[in-house]
Amino acid sequence: MAIRKFKSGATRDTDEGKIDYAGFLHPKVIEAFGKYMHKHRMQTDGSMRASDNWKKGMPRDELFKSGMRHFMDWWLEHEGFASREGMMDALMGLMFNVQGYALEVIRDGESN
Repeated sequence: MAIRKFKSGATRDTDEGKIDYAGFLHPKVIEAFGKYMHKHRMQTDGSMRASDNWKKGMPRDELFKSGMRHFMDWWLEHEGFASREGMMDALMGLMFNVQGYALEVIRDGESN
């Protein structure tokens, strides 16, 4: 493997073949997702759920049904119609449900 040498004299191997997470994600999308998630931390009983509450796991059916509602809102907005929540909440809600569903798939050992 090739070694890079910097002006400072420090050395490091190349990043060839390594996953470029910063390239695959955008900070403005992650920021919008964080704001969406924070906005939805307040529960109907007035208590605040932990930010990582979703990581405890949720049934796939619940995630799918919720994801479909957000998808419908996205589709309506895309077609020029009003939705329950608006475009950004639809997208971020869908992103949440996809992420939750993906975590369940990973936990169940179905991932590649």
